[in-house]
Amino acid sequence: MQRHLISAADLTRDDAVLILDTAEEMARVADRPIKKLPTLRGRTVVNLFFEDSTRTRISFEAAEKRLSADVINFTAKGSSVSKGESLKDTAQTLEAMGVDAVVIRHSASGAPYRLATSGWIDAAVVNAGDGTHQHPTQALLDAFTMRRRLVGRDAGLGKDLDGRRITLVGDILHSRVARSNVDLLHTLGAEVTLVAPPTLLPVGVETWPCEVSYDLDSTLPKSDAVMLLRVQRERMNAAFFPTEREYSRRYGLDGDRMAKMPDHAIVMHPGPMVRGMEITAEVADSDRCTVVEQVANGVSIRMAVLYLLLGGNEPAVSHARPTEEK
Repeated sequence: MQRHLISAADLTRDDAVLILDTAEEMARVADRPIKKLPTLRGRTVVNLFFEDSTRTRISFEAAEKRLSADVINFTAKGSSVSKGESLKDTAQTLEAMGVDAVVIRHSASGAPYRLATSGWIDAAVVNAGDGTHQHPTQALLDAFTMRRRLVGRDAGLGKDLDGRRITLVGDILHSRVARSNVDLLHTLGAEVTLVAPPTLLPVGVETWPCEVSYDLDSTLPKSDAVMLLRVQRERMNAAFFPTEREYSRRYGLDGDRMAKMPDHAIVMHPGPMVRGMEITAEVADSDRCTVVEQVANGVSIRMAVLYLLLGGNEPAVSHARPTEEK
């Protein structure tokens, strides 16, 4: 493993499979009465969030505490950032306090990379989402969920997603989740198709390692997993489609469309969901929808990432046979 996790594109197949396999070990910890490992005892991890977050921040905090790390939560609101303090000064303040890892979410694309390569701080940096650029742990937890559902919990160990057909639907233009998933799923051997209105596809998407379609109905029968993406109004400065009703009619997933998917196929969403727009309540509450599962898997994945960056590069939960003890 490398020192930092900034982009899903930085991971090799072996890196990604190691993280997924380690997360499988971590998931077993969650089934114990006491959900703790002593792995990161004495290490300090800062959650540096310059953008609003519910799932990601709580998920990272839960992962850090289950690994016995000392956790410091930082939010831009109510801090010196609101007084005009720069990222550099904030980083140097954390460095002076001797932190071992920084989990950063920032509205500016490239902020985690800047933090990791600037020399301002000597700590492992984990990107928890930067602008419209990358969100690598989300892509990892999505791949983990797909592997568990499509390959099997135990059968999937050591395996990738070779040959699986994954469809991402919605606001690709503003989605860091889409970019990270395309990179990681391609690395893991999956065939990715993006489905969106032309106005919600980024310039240069034809160079990405995926297919592009404007017709959701034609891709559904061929999909092993369909991931719906929220329309990110907070990042929009123009009208990208006429009405919500028209968007939902062409790109929303309802019960009729879900029926066109193969029986084994799953429905995914990184959250938060906008029910009635990209996904109906019927689909969101169905057994094929993995939204809650993704949240649970997010804790296991983030435990695995923190362990591998700070603790070591072997599976964290060992199952040594008595004959191996000396």
